[in-house]
Amino acid sequence: MPEADVLKAPLVVEFPFTRSLGPVQSAFLTGLRERVVLGVRTTDGRTLVPPVEYDPVTAEELRDLVEVAPTGTVTTWAWNHAPRPGQPLATPFAWVLVRLDGTDTALLHALDAPGPDAVRTGLRVRVRWAAERSGAITDIACFEPYDDAQAPTAAEPAAHDGRFADMVTGIVAPARLDYTYAPGRATTRYLRALAERRTVGERCPECHKVYVPPRGACPTCGVATGEQVEVGPRGTVTTYCIVNIKAAHTANLDIEVPYVYAHIALDGADLALHGRIGGIPYDQVRMGLRVEPVWTDGARHPDHYRPAGEPDADYDTYKELL
Repeated sequence: MPEADVLKAPLVVEFPFTRSLGPVQSAFLTGLRERVVLGVRTTDGRTLVPPVEYDPVTAEELRDLVEVAPTGTVTTWAWNHAPRPGQPLATPFAWVLVRLDGTDTALLHALDAPGPDAVRTGLRVRVRWAAERSGAITDIACFEPYDDAQAPTAAEPAAHDGRFADMVTGIVAPARLDYTYAPGRATTRYLRALAERRTVGERCPECHKVYVPPRGACPTCGVATGEQVEVGPRGTVTTYCIVNIKAAHTANLDIEVPYVYAHIALDGADLALHGRIGGIPYDQVRMGLRVEPVWTDGARHPDHYRPAGEPDADYDTYKELL
């Protein structure tokens, strides 16, 4: 198959990550909302920013919060010439580790600079606060170059108990991964056959097992598979699970719970694939149930499998496919 004929598709993995905050992180993020940077002091006198709840060296619990200066020094950096959506700046910038004055660790953030020639280890920088702040690391819009000779010296950091009005107690951080998926030649052939409502696997030339979906090589023998074999369309439920959690924010998975997802060994295949079981109450699905695919108009794969109206398969016929 020519390289140009191999399928490709843009895919996005995205979900909101919700977490509660302990007393130290709660104070740190609430402080950012108030344009205050808080660190935590260890028993041996080190100051850690971002603050942590336990000493990474001794594992002692840490609660001694201290306000630190919003100025610091770049310890290392990398230039980002093509910012991605959701990153701190829309124009090229530097990722930097900044050791704020009076601290012993570095904070990762963005530095707004005109170009990589303007960035160096040892560069003095200061916080640029976001115009609107909510109690998140993005309350620091970025860092910017700072000239000690032209600006007043920052005051000595003062002890801080971390008490603010309306403390931030939790955050929701979106996680997103955009990428292009290329399934390869074997899976491309499999997907093209599904679009024709056929299920095609590939046979190993040595052990003669038929793999569905095909992998392009036999995982047992380690040799390429090239012979295509049409299997199914009917098959046998080998094992299954009952889903009780409704899929959220996914239109094509708007299925009432509970429902069943099963491993299905299609007739002629030596590897079970998975699919949803419909057309039968969830508590009547069982191992050995004979099923057939149900297609919807325009679909490129079966919507679900339903009982085929045949007697259950004998356990010995599918026990090696569990």
